[in-house]
Amino acid sequence: MILVPITYKGGVYRHNEIIDLIEDLGGYIVQKHMIAQEVVLQCFVPKEDVELIRAIGKPLAGEVTDSPLVGTEIAVVSMSLEIHHLPHPSCDIAEYVRRLGAKSNMVGMARGVGKRIAGINDEERDVINEHDIAVYLLGNFEHCIEKKMPVILRGIEVPVVICGGPDKEVLERIVQPKVDGYVGNVGRFMHRTKESEELEKLDEIIAEITRVLSKRREEIAKDPLSVAPARLMDVIREKVPEIQYVTSPTPLTVQMAGLRVKLPYDTYADAVRRAEIEDGITIGEIADVEPSRMRDYIIVRVKPFSETNIVV
Repeated sequence: MILVPITYKGGVYRHNEIIDLIEDLGGYIVQKHMIAQEVVLQCFVPKEDVELIRAIGKPLAGEVTDSPLVGTEIAVVSMSLEIHHLPHPSCDIAEYVRRLGAKSNMVGMARGVGKRIAGINDEERDVINEHDIAVYLLGNFEHCIEKKMPVILRGIEVPVVICGGPDKEVLERIVQPKVDGYVGNVGRFMHRTKESEELEKLDEIIAEITRVLSKRREEIAKDPLSVAPARLMDVIREKVPEIQYVTSPTPLTVQMAGLRVKLPYDTYADAVRRAEIEDGITIGEIADVEPSRMRDYIIVRVKPFSETNIVV
């Protein structure tokens, strides 16, 4: 069964019928948002049942849209927290990917400024590597970008998309080492992205992120995960009830090959490892449960089938 990411938007009235339908079909609700009289469900559903959900939701004023970024966590990396690097366009890009279902985190570098002094520390590197993809937002000058990139990409293992002021062709030429995606004509500017051409540029960034993540999904599919991260989310909700009392946004953040659990590692890591999925198989047998460098959270990294010979 192939699960695809979608977003359902509709009225609060009878929305529980849609939730029950998705769960009965073998799908998973990743996030649920209730805004006034509207409900937004970001979920994974069987590919062959998308039209069924769309048909049943139509009389309820529901709309189903493809959301390729659902179930991903994206690091939006700014060169600093100063006003000339942050908040624009960093915040606009972070917000735009959220609208399509991604969970985004802002990472402001301590020493990202300047071609001579730019660097990346161990904590920044580890935090970025806990995400599915990193979007680096650079400046307007070719020479500065060319000098910085080998340093600020040192140790980064996740796919990287570079956004900068030069054209895409120029970025492809000057960025070393090579990265996975490029979007040009997105440099530093001091205003919100409101004009039509600027919104089109945001759509181009989304398209590039989607292309890189689709390639990553294809690589994962060659050696499938032992369990779907969305299923682990449901298991932890059931077996570790303390997660229900976490007030942070998205207490369980689904990733492409794992999960971020926003509970203290020292207190709850063993409970997560012991949580049974089915037939006596625990999370600790099919995943690595590690401390996160982001606060004191827990990172669950699902092992591929080739390492466990288990599929649940």
